[in-house]
Amino acid sequence: MSDLFNLSGKVALVTGASRGIGESIAKALASAGAHVIVSSRKLDGCQPVVDQIVGAGGSAEAMACHIGDMDQITSIFSVIKEKHGKLDILINNAATNPYFGHILDTDLSVFQKTVDVNIRGYFFMSTEAGKLMKEQGKGAIVNVASVNGVIPGHMQGIYSITKASVISMTKAFAKECAPLGIRVNALLPGLTDTKFASAITTNPGIMKMALEHVPMKRSAEPDEMAGAVLFLASDAGSYTTGACLNVDGGYLTV
Repeated sequence: MSDLFNLSGKVALVTGASRGIGESIAKALASAGAHVIVSSRKLDGCQPVVDQIVGAGGSAEAMACHIGDMDQITSIFSVIKEKHGKLDILINNAATNPYFGHILDTDLSVFQKTVDVNIRGYFFMSTEAGKLMKEQGKGAIVNVASVNGVIPGHMQGIYSITKASVISMTKAFAKECAPLGIRVNALLPGLTDTKFASAITTNPGIMKMALEHVPMKRSAEPDEMAGAVLFLASDAGSYTTGACLNVDGGYLTV
């Protein structure tokens, strides 16, 4: 049974992997045997994660990529193709949420930045990865969406809208790429204790309000997201595509 989760010989790219959920996912994939490309906007943020993976006996390297920049997306896939000749797994995790406030006060620059990273970035990372995967007739893409894509988060309007788009994008890619051997699924994390969610987790009033809607009455740790991604990326999930897996402490059941 353990062979179902074995990623030996696989090359995986994890974006936004310098900390939080992305870091946990990168370490989990490496522990399962994958060579992990740890990616984020800044190379120096990725290297400590690479060092930890290698120190634990895994295989990893760092590559910088700002997924809001189309030239950088093209560049990283060019390097991956030249260096590895393939890509087996893409984890679209990098995201941005620069605005916390009333939706009516969302300005154009905030709107554009959020859309450029969370929608355009995920889309073109997936198309570039898909082209590589198509050549080998197999691959897995996992998009990190959010429960906010189902129920909009309080004062997180444009972010929630982009995450709803990621859910739809996942299903669209899954339907069209299934005949190519490419599976595309989404992880929907609930409230997770990361720097990304600090606007919520560091505010006692907002945190109390948020946990009222979580049956497990606590936030998640980043490591609690990694197992679900390992399932979706490995042969354990070989007949799973177009799925949106909630890892949310029961939030969406309320």
